[in-house]
Amino acid sequence: MPKGYVRAETKVHFMHYHFVWSPKYRRPVLVGKVEERLKGLIWEKAAEMGCHIIALEVMPDHVHLFLQADPTISPNKIVGMMKGYSSRVLRQEFPELRSRLPTLWTRSYFVSTYGHVSSETIKRYVEEQKGV
Repeated sequence: MPKGYVRAETKVHFMHYHFVWSPKYRRPVLVGKVEERLKGLIWEKAAEMGCHIIALEVMPDHVHLFLQADPTISPNKIVGMMKGYSSRVLRQEFPELRSRLPTLWTRSYFVSTYGHVSSETIKRYVEEQKGV
């Protein structure tokens, strides 16, 4: 079996997704302690869902997440759970987010499966976002 494929029960899969989403009005609120807490929350939720994070970068006004997931979990569910969980916890722990934004995240997001380019290219792209 080619490298990177996951065998589980009755399935073999290779599902990698690159997600990008941003705060409402693209406000640059993902900095400092909010950024660090958000990273922790994303790692927690990914582990809970059985996803493996390959790369994660939080920019002041958007998030890049590259992960491997089970094919039984839709991309819409993955991003919805990440955004819902992180919004609820961050808005509880950082009241300034409630006063500045009606909701933390926009309803939209970007998702792409990996296949057109190598995973190393996407991983390098996500990791290099801090340098931009």
